[in-house]
Amino acid sequence: MFQEATYQQRRTKLKNDIKKGIILLLGNEESSMNYKDNLYPFRQDSSFLYFTGLNRPGLALLIDPEQGTEILFGDELTVEDIVWMGPQTPLRDEAAQAGLLTVQPSKALDAAIQKIQSGKRALHFLPPYRPETALKISAYLQLPTTAIAAQASVPLIKAIVAQRSVKSAEEVAEITKAVNTTAAMQLAAMQQARAGITEAALAGILQGLAVSAGGNLSFPTILTVNGQYLHNHYSDSILQPGQTVLCDCGAATAMQYAGDMTRTFPVDQQFSTRQKEIYNIVLHSYQQAVAALKPGRLFKDIHLLACAALTEGLQQIGLMKGDIQESVAAGAHTLFFPCGLGHMLGLDTHDMENLGEAYVGYTDNLKQSTEFGLKSLRLGRTLEAGFVVTVEPGLYFTPQLIDAWKQEKKLASFINYDKLEAYRQAGGTRIEEDFLITPDGYQLLGDPLPITAEGIETIRQAI
Repeated sequence: MFQEATYQQRRTKLKNDIKKGIILLLGNEESSMNYKDNLYPFRQDSSFLYFTGLNRPGLALLIDPEQGTEILFGDELTVEDIVWMGPQTPLRDEAAQAGLLTVQPSKALDAAIQKIQSGKRALHFLPPYRPETALKISAYLQLPTTAIAAQASVPLIKAIVAQRSVKSAEEVAEITKAVNTTAAMQLAAMQQARAGITEAALAGILQGLAVSAGGNLSFPTILTVNGQYLHNHYSDSILQPGQTVLCDCGAATAMQYAGDMTRTFPVDQQFSTRQKEIYNIVLHSYQQAVAALKPGRLFKDIHLLACAALTEGLQQIGLMKGDIQESVAAGAHTLFFPCGLGHMLGLDTHDMENLGEAYVGYTDNLKQSTEFGLKSLRLGRTLEAGFVVTVEPGLYFTPQLIDAWKQEKKLASFINYDKLEAYRQAGGTRIEEDFLITPDGYQLLGDPLPITAEGIETIRQAI
């Protein structure tokens, strides 16, 4: 946990932003895998964690901005619980570390909410993403679960997004810790990969590093020789000579702050000529995007800048043609880059995505596109000092998408389909790093990790 004052200040700001009604923040419950007592690793709701620091299941927090009161609902362990789990810090003691001095048993929450409703006071809650949370809210409000999302509080969503978007110095330090572990995972992947090993065996090494650092994975590892599929997780596929490996992984600290990095490297000691030309196009796009990071700049514009750099590189190797800006405006590049340049990073890898991209990555005046490719840009809004963002351009040669576009001759004035056939098996290449937006530009987070093709080859040649 951070210092007590951190959580008090966060809740005070929330009360100042939500002046009327009652705020209900629900923590997560334990979730069973295949029978009741076999549990998934517990993961607390990120907004609950942000305002309380309490990383245990079965908790809820009621905040009354008008009265200034804060009540935590949860139960102490019984002796029978301790037999199985061992002694734990009493809930009241842990709550006091976050400045929460009023603790009531879980069963008291029902009566508290009934009192709120009988007084006809607004109840502010966040959109649920877990079914058990939706069922709880459904019972509290006597509404079907299908109606719950529409009742979520937009003022509360906006207030939380405004707070969590700008990272404090202590948060940046925690994210940096996660990024450093992530960099160690990436380095291990490049050092341990070899022909004959499975993707799963390599991914297991990385998870071991995340756990041994005191946390766990911040998301399921994407490690694949089929990088043309954007979120293709590891399998029992065996690495073969001539292939490239796309590794997109992240560590979470014990406090759940996340890192997220990607490298693409050859199974061999060197990239082939074609692999290197593709890699260098992506690297140039990455460098162009990073150089543009600064407060006041629309991330959507930086995304389009990166797309133009990818298009320029694809023209140089003969796969695209025509005016670059017209090509990007038409979306021709999305055949090769059908996703967004990056996203917010913090307590979540896609930070606050459960609160809605319309509020996190966009604004009332800047709406998310519905066009293929651009609609997958999670972050489009103006950058501000204190944001932590990823930059991750890539090139993806997806045979199924190539065939579909070629059959209808889609945007043929910008794409050389005849030359594209030779690249059908080129897979996917992505580069990703994490950045803090500073008052005058940006700061790369974490320990340096080789990013050029030559730097990666140096690591591969040392194994």
